[in-house]
Amino acid sequence: MSAHCQLTGAEPGFGNKISHSHRRTSRRFDPNIQRKRYWLPSEGRHVRLTLSARAVKTIDSIGIEAAVARIRERGVKV
Repeated sequence: MSAHCQLTGAEPGFGNKISHSHRRTSRRFDPNIQRKRYWLPSEGRHVRLTLSARAVKTIDSIGIEAAVARIRERGVKV
């Protein structure tokens, strides 16, 4: 599963793991990505979205229709 959110565009951040001896090795900070299925009443079908946990809360707040409109504005196919 790719670590990109369709709604917010959240993607992995990169940095360093620092050991006790202070040696540095590279690491990834992945967003909390979930696959969710929503009913889209305007199109009469379900849509499966790859969302961050923050985006799931945003959809609970603004609704699925507004969220799909935002996703399509970003140029992502739904």
